[in-house]
Amino acid sequence: MRIIVCDPIASDGVELLRTQADVDVRVGLTAEVLESVIGEYDAAVVRSETKITARILAAGSRLKVVGRAGVGIDNIDVEAATQHGIVVVNAPTGNNIAAAEHAIALMFSLARRIPQAHASLKAGKWERSKFMGTELRSKTLGVIGLGKIGTAVARRALGLEMKVLGFDPFISPEHARSINVQLVSLDELLRNCDFITIHTPLTSSTRNLIGARQFTMMKPTACIVNTSRGDIIEEHALYAAVEEGQIAGAAIDVFVEEPATNSILLKSNKIVVTPHLGGSTKEAQVSVAVDVADQILAVLDGKPARYAVNLPMIPPESLSFLTPYMLLGEKLGELATQLTDGQLDTTTIICSGDIAQHDTTPLTAAVIKGLLRPVSEEQVNLVNARLIARNRGLNIIEQKGSVGEVSHGSLIAVNVSTSAGLTSVAGTMVRGEPHIVQVDGYWVDLVPSGYTLLSHHRDRPGIIGAVGVLLGSHDINISSMQVGRMQKRGPALMVLGLDEHIDEEVLAQIRAIPDIHTAKVVSL
Repeated sequence: MRIIVCDPIASDGVELLRTQADVDVRVGLTAEVLESVIGEYDAAVVRSETKITARILAAGSRLKVVGRAGVGIDNIDVEAATQHGIVVVNAPTGNNIAAAEHAIALMFSLARRIPQAHASLKAGKWERSKFMGTELRSKTLGVIGLGKIGTAVARRALGLEMKVLGFDPFISPEHARSINVQLVSLDELLRNCDFITIHTPLTSSTRNLIGARQFTMMKPTACIVNTSRGDIIEEHALYAAVEEGQIAGAAIDVFVEEPATNSILLKSNKIVVTPHLGGSTKEAQVSVAVDVADQILAVLDGKPARYAVNLPMIPPESLSFLTPYMLLGEKLGELATQLTDGQLDTTTIICSGDIAQHDTTPLTAAVIKGLLRPVSEEQVNLVNARLIARNRGLNIIEQKGSVGEVSHGSLIAVNVSTSAGLTSVAGTMVRGEPHIVQVDGYWVDLVPSGYTLLSHHRDRPGIIGAVGVLLGSHDINISSMQVGRMQKRGPALMVLGLDEHIDEEVLAQIRAIPDIHTAKVVSL
């Protein structure tokens, strides 16, 4: 495996990648050069400098995963990555504390006018009266966006004896109360806060969220801090609001265009600016580098990532439980597609028992991956499985049910309906490995590995021996054997594990044995 690191990341992350792959650190490549070489790599790592565009992703014929060593992913074309089946991962928690502390530091800088006082004294002036400050204690802080970083800021502000108001349409009042934050509307927050700090992602609804109208609503003594994304505040409106005295000041760490050496915000002495330092601590850089490296290696090893942006988010407490069942789901889909005949109509995926208590969306993607991978000319993985199924017009139904007769705690059943009839398979986990426990209604116990012969027949004396003799005559060794049946001398299913593949000529001879109805070999 080969991995390209396009932006500087902590050496701890690079060394972790090198334990399992060849790593090239190639910082500062132009888009044209990166597009020309990306096809040589299985994974790419970026921070905020390198843009991973649709053209680069299309050229990455081997790419399986792109990792962003940080939170934001606006420099990666996630939609194009999904189209190509490329996993996009980030490290959304690694720099939470660093970003929260930087927001608090900027608030202190505004309250005590530290940058201006520093510059004055460096210039040989002693102007104590000019830099009268204000205390944060008893002031009201407004937090826009109460995700992990916003919550961390709120907790620290409460420790400073501030009152905290919050605006976030996507959290519950119960969560806000649990962190001692009063939820209010955006307008109410703007009108009542002494300090306002922004911690919301950049979306179509948050772009230019704070503009000229919003500044007219704020107190003339209010200050605003932005360590989130530059586009959330309309920069020219902010500059005018500060210079005209609508608000007292601002502290900005992020800009619409970066590097921001020509930003209009640099022209105001009332605006404190830093060059996107929110996550720039030694601890945070190590954390995000190791986090994203760990996820990249997991994806390359066929395992789910904790923070895959274009996959359903799996809570950490569910990840360890769901991961083996995702492998089981993939095996069930792979088995079902090799057993079916005719035109595919509807696939029903039923999760029962303990597993039904979790979000089974990633399990469905795993089943679809197994179902389509043997028959699709496209690379099929957990990222694009649903998209490919939708593009093919496949009808996928997801259900949750009871375990029924199964003694195991969890069961995944896959029922595939085609023009030729119904194929059904089901499985569970036994001692940490996948087991197929039902095929077309017959109870079996099959570890999905290697070659397996499945044969429907009428249960009668001698039929199993006849198949065994025939296979032996062709030097095909049987590694395991099971028979499932509905009743004595009735319909039955024979399942033989084989050490060698069976060609069509031998299969035809098996099908010619009296009372053998079907015979198929699957490879898992």
